[in-house]
Amino acid sequence: MKFNSLIPELSVTNILTSTKFYVLLGFNVKYERKENKFVFLEYENNQIMIEEVNNNWSVGKLSYPFGNGINLSMEVSDIDALYQKAKKLDIPIFRELKVSEYKVDDEVYQDKEFLIQDPDGYLLRFMQDLGKK
Repeated sequence: MKFNSLIPELSVTNILTSTKFYVLLGFNVKYERKENKFVFLEYENNQIMIEEVNNNWSVGKLSYPFGNGINLSMEVSDIDALYQKAKKLDIPIFRELKVSEYKVDDEVYQDKEFLIQDPDGYLLRFMQDLGKK
């Protein structure tokens, strides 16, 4: 198995609820350690780890929404299909599907993107790179 050089690990309140959410969305369980309530998930080239709150990584009190101030941006190959899947699953959409423009130096790039929150409130930004404008 190839591991990305950066893999976020999210503390979750209920490992079963969170695992079900991510799997229904299309993530694959690559491996898990049930005794630690830990799951490693992958969607295309995106990898995340989730682990039920155990105070191993706590630097302060957790309160909903977890991850306040951060969004996890994940590039996907078919943003429209994933968006429709999220809608079909009745996942509340934090930001509807749209094309956004981002200036990088003197060039403008476009991404088609939407955002949702997982059961603990982590903000998930799914995007498809549309290239230069």
